[in-house]
Amino acid sequence: MRHLIAFLVLTLIAGSCAIAAAQEAFTSNQIDYTLELPSSEWRVISEPDAVHEHSEFVYGDRLDGYLQIRKEVVDAGTTPSDLAHRDRDQKFRFHPGFVEGKEEKFSGRLSGVTVSYEFIKTGKPMMGRIYYLQADNRTIYALRFTGLREKLTRIRNQTDLIARSFRLK
Repeated sequence: MRHLIAFLVLTLIAGSCAIAAAQEAFTSNQIDYTLELPSSEWRVISEPDAVHEHSEFVYGDRLDGYLQIRKEVVDAGTTPSDLAHRDRDQKFRFHPGFVEGKEEKFSGRLSGVTVSYEFIKTGKPMMGRIYYLQADNRTIYALRFTGLREKLTRIRNQTDLIARSFRLK
């Protein structure tokens, strides 16, 4: 029994080291933040430039996991929860089959809230998970993940890790 427990502990440690080794830092001269991508499955598909003001990433395929990062300049005193409610009321509730999820507090290098929702896209059950992270009293970053409901749920630990690693330069 002791050997089995020791084996399991070593397996967990080795797995943790492999995950840590697979993480890749992302940054660019055009952005004022860095984040860690937890596996080689994540790749950059768009960086900010003169046309696009946001970064985009995919996990394998857009349906498996798609991340868009937006910097939101808000009125002083606007909270991440306020922005989440505004986005829900003005954008997301209009998606076909929209089902509101719950809002939860979130802590990482930046704190804020996360909200989830479900919707239908081309007849497929989709999910959205957004991390609203407060940088200062006028800036909130929105990390918007979408994908097939079952696939995005499966990589929840990775979306959390990306959001927790997000920090300003």
